[in-house]
Amino acid sequence: MVLPVVKYGHPTLRARGQRVEAITPEIERLVQDMFETMYAAKGIGLAAQQVDRALQVMVIDVRDVKDRPSTLELHGEAAPVEALMPLALINPEIKPFGPPETGPEGCLSFPELFADITRPAQTDVTGLDAKGKPVKFRCGGLLSRAVQHEYDHLQGILFIDRMSLKDKEELKPELDALQARTRAALARK
Repeated sequence: MVLPVVKYGHPTLRARGQRVEAITPEIERLVQDMFETMYAAKGIGLAAQQVDRALQVMVIDVRDVKDRPSTLELHGEAAPVEALMPLALINPEIKPFGPPETGPEGCLSFPELFADITRPAQTDVTGLDAKGKPVKFRCGGLLSRAVQHEYDHLQGILFIDRMSLKDKEELKPELDALQARTRAALARK
């Protein structure tokens, strides 16, 4: 089922996700629904906070992005990104490292807003997959950026928090308008 994606100004976007203690049918359904929602919105990543659930759950699929390559290492060996996609991560832990890289980012909770964000080039990732099995990998390129972006969501951090002051100032009218629309919609509920 495609779920509504909450927009900037919704309080759940600032909530730190709770750890998932067990892979229940509800968690499995949430993961499936998050994939359907992400694909319907034409995104490459989605965190549970974006569908109004403050849990440590994210989904990612970068297979269709050809102009921004990704790298993947499994068990210390290079692997095709497709080996891990589509990727569900539950209770992830990440260790970003490497030289900083600046690249464009957008977010389904900020429709049509984009900015260059600087993040470390690579990430070591551990967590559980949708069935509760341990997952461990190293990634770079777009996959690393997506993992870091979605992990931030799980901590209540938004990509606007990582923008340069100049970019944030330039986007301020759009951000204020989006936040006002979201808060008005919440007040009507």
